[in-house]
This record gives sequence, structure tokens and C-alpha cells, in this order.
Amino acid sequence: MQKIAVTGGAGFIGSNLIRELLSDGNYQIHCIDNFDNFYNPAIKRNNIRLFSNHPLFILHEGDIRDKDFLSKVFENPIDTIVHLAARAGVRPSISNPELYAEVNITGTINLLEQAKNKEIKQFVFASSSSVYGNNPNTPWSETENISQPISPYAATKAACEMMGYAYSQLYGIRFLALRLFTVFGPGQRPDLAIHKFFKSIDKGEEVPFFGDGSTSRDYTYVLDIVSGIRAAMHFTHSNFEVFNLGNNASIQLMDLLNMIEEVLGKKALLKRSGIPQGDLMHTCANIDKAKKLLNYHPQTDMKKGLQAFREWYFSNQKPA
Repeated sequence: MQKIAVTGGAGFIGSNLIRELLSDGNYQIHCIDNFDNFYNPAIKRNNIRLFSNHPLFILHEGDIRDKDFLSKVFENPIDTIVHLAARAGVRPSISNPELYAEVNITGTINLLEQAKNKEIKQFVFASSSSVYGNNPNTPWSETENISQPISPYAATKAACEMMGYAYSQLYGIRFLALRLFTVFGPGQRPDLAIHKFFKSIDKGEEVPFFGDGSTSRDYTYVLDIVSGIRAAMHFTHSNFEVFNLGNNASIQLMDLLNMIEEVLGKKALLKRSGIPQGDLMHTCANIDKAKKLLNYHPQTDMKKGLQAFREWYFSNQKPA
């Protein structure tokens, strides 16, 4: 029975990961979440509702910035840390960089200290495609320079990767940084584009639409991301690696909107504006390394993923 600490476990990706791990019956899960108000905490509580009474699920409600709280959590034996908790979002990080540094960088250091002190050797970290900045050399490979982030959020993720490398060298912690590319699917956060588009189109409201629709993202279905995280949990070939977890297929914003219109059977009313400061123009992942070393092979195309999101959206009373 492996004992896994999942930070941000009530969030979008975390709750999907935990559900899959619990279905195996081979993992005891320590879910760490502070249920902050970045978006409605009730959504996160609903994410874990179906397994909150599972005998192998333990919820620890608190903040990763709180060293005393973490010390109590890690009195429990833990084999692997999967660190998904973060202050998310490029745009809000520009208006509040101090908070992003405190949560993302200091919180990660606090967890690395627990790994060091408790001799926890496996540390899986959720990084972000935003670390690449507006690098024109798409599809991005893990060897690209990440020294030119264009938002504080991206800068915090890059800093955490470097801190993880330092701890791997100093203390033998196996630190695996997973650069996630625009994750979507059931449970997606309400501040993200696909969720916003669904809600606005469904309600007949104007859709916030940035630029001329030519920006593009490498959208990746959440259960494909979960498969990559699970592979990283068992990776043992080296003490530090960076992996792109994407779909290796970019979709333009206008094409995404058209697909959502088709899935919903409704047309969008667009509210156009310029591209926000800090947003990337294009993202696309080279996933050759993850394919080779993690046996990572994304299975879900965009249309199927949007249909799955639609089913979740309408079955969850269209959460705010």
C-alpha cells in the first residue's frame, strides 16, 4: 500500500488523480487543500464528495505556507508527494505577485523541506507550459530556455523547478517537474476559457474573446494528464527530470469556439477585446521525452473531451 500526499487534491486535476488512484485500491491518499476562495470553495468540496468517506482517503485542510500544519500532516508516513497546489492564473499573478511568490515558491520549499526531513524520495511537481514564455520555437521541447517568463506565475513555476533541482542534488530527492499544457475536462476550473465559454454560450451571455482568434493552445484532456502524473510517481531512472505533458496538437481560439458551439448546439455572442498582458500567443508541446521515458500517450481528442466536459457541466448544475 503506497502512501501518497496530494497537495491541491480537491482541485480540478488533483480530484481527478485521487479518484483514479483510489479506484486501484493500492494507494492511501493524504489530500492536502486549503479550499481558498480563488474560485468557489464549494466546487472543490463537490469534487471530492464522492470519495470523501473512502477508507483510504484522508483530508488535511490547511495551507502549504503553514509549516506547523505541514509538520502535523507529515507525521503520517508518506512515500510520494504529488504537488499540485498553487496559486493559479497568469493574469491575476500580475496584480498580486507577492501572493504568488508566497504560495508557489515558499509553499514548494516547505514541502521540499518535509521531503528532506522525512526522507521522502519521490516528489512530483506540477509545473506549467507558461515557463516557456513567447518562445517561437514550437513545439517546445524540455531543453528550451525558460529564462524569459512573461508573468509572475510563470516565473514562480520556473523558480520551483530550479529549487527542485537543488534539492535533488543536495538530498537525493527524485524531483520530477511536469510542464502541463492547458488541461481541460470534467471538473475544470470556472476561470478557464473552456468553462467560461460553455457557461456564457449556454446562458446566452456574451463570451469574452481575446484577440482575433488566432492565438492557439495545446489542450490536453485531464485523464491523459493523470496518466502522466501516475507514470511520474513510479519513475526511478534519475533524480531530476522535466517532462512536457501535452497533446502535441495546438488548436486556435476561433476553432475551439466553433467546436464548443457545435457541442452545445448554440451560437456564441462575442465580446471582443485585446490580448491580456502576460498571455502567451501559442503553446505546443513536444512530448517525445514523455512518450519514451513515461510511456505517456494522450488518448482523448478535443471533440471527445469537450463532449465529456458537457456531460459533467450539465450534471453538476452548471457550477459558477
